[in-house]
Amino acid sequence: MQQLLESALKQKIDVLFVTNHNTLKGYHEILEYQQNHRKYYDIRIYPAEEITVDNGGHVLAYGINKTVTPGMTLEETLDEIKRQNAVSCAAHPFAVSNGIRGKASLCDLMESFNSNNVDIFSNILASKFAEYHKMFTIAGSDSHVCSTVGRCRNAIESENNIDSVVDNLLKGRSKIHSANYATKKELYEHAYYVLSSSSEALMNYVLEYHPKTYHLFKWALTSFTSNPNSRLWYTLGSFALYLTKRVSKKVNMGGYTPEIFQERSWKRLISLALVP
Repeated sequence: MQQLLESALKQKIDVLFVTNHNTLKGYHEILEYQQNHRKYYDIRIYPAEEITVDNGGHVLAYGINKTVTPGMTLEETLDEIKRQNAVSCAAHPFAVSNGIRGKASLCDLMESFNSNNVDIFSNILASKFAEYHKMFTIAGSDSHVCSTVGRCRNAIESENNIDSVVDNLLKGRSKIHSANYATKKELYEHAYYVLSSSSEALMNYVLEYHPKTYHLFKWALTSFTSNPNSRLWYTLGSFALYLTKRVSKKVNMGGYTPEIFQERSWKRLISLALVP
């Protein structure tokens, strides 16, 4: 938390939305930390959540007052966000594995640029989609490591309080101030953070749904988290990025059916990436 706030302070960021996955716990923790450290008082920290809907896609909710339960349909999720007088935003809608794609038009806003969409094509299609549907857009740092805090910034014409910010987001009185991609090194740091912090949940998932691969997955996860900078994992990471770009280009630009994303089948995605 200290590193995050230090980064925001150095970059003169005056507003932060904390968007943990499926919880407001991170928001409450960083708010408590800030209240005990006067040097960060000028940074306004507001509640938000990145919610996983029933098909695995993600939706951002800005300005909520209680956690939105994950696993509901997109429509149910948006209804709950609206009941809380908050703002819904389609997070990385055309990302390879966790976007809501065409249903992004149901949200109040759309993330037309995401720093982690290094395949590039996801962001290109998101921007074109938003323009076609005349949607208000923002850019997202999608920051899971301190080095990417502020990688994207948005300017909002409003007073610096949550009611005014939410109201003006809904009215489209915001603009993308800067939008930059994460580096390959930062993507690896991101992967390490996600895998190491959710290793138990991942192991339980594999044990339940893919028991035959449990021991292999456990070895791979342990090997990576204990030595993420090894040549093996760097090579595999580079190959994964290459495959991601190929799949994204074929589906987002080449006319391949997007249903392959909705199935969340990595076997099919890898097969598609390898086909010439």
